[in-house]
Amino acid sequence: MRILKIDHVGVAVKSAAESARLFSDALGLETEEEILNDRNLKIVMAKVGESRVELLEDLDANGTIAKFVEKHGEGLHHIAFEVDDVNEAAKKMKENGYRVLSEPQPGAGGTVVAFVHPKDTHGVLLELVERRK
Repeated sequence: MRILKIDHVGVAVKSAAESARLFSDALGLETEEEILNDRNLKIVMAKVGESRVELLEDLDANGTIAKFVEKHGEGLHHIAFEVDDVNEAAKKMKENGYRVLSEPQPGAGGTVVAFVHPKDTHGVLLELVERRK
């Protein structure tokens, strides 16, 4: 397993469209919106060089992101690392005693992702991202 770069930083927000204005209008960054129907999420990705900021809005008032915002307010939700092999990365994390929250699954933009429990990673949810061609 190799970490290639920080893929993105995820930010939980009440409104992805409203929050995107900071990145598109004020900062002049390119943004792209996507709906993840299987997770009931609206996301807006703002490109920052080779990395991105991911704005996460829950479309379900009882969803994970909505509950996060209700409990913690808007803000940092996760840090995502691009890896060369998400299956190997998840396996290595488990072998080292970290709780991987699910088997690798489809993510935004055609990626495959797995998450590592924030209680094991100093309070920040880690996302492992593989970009498949």
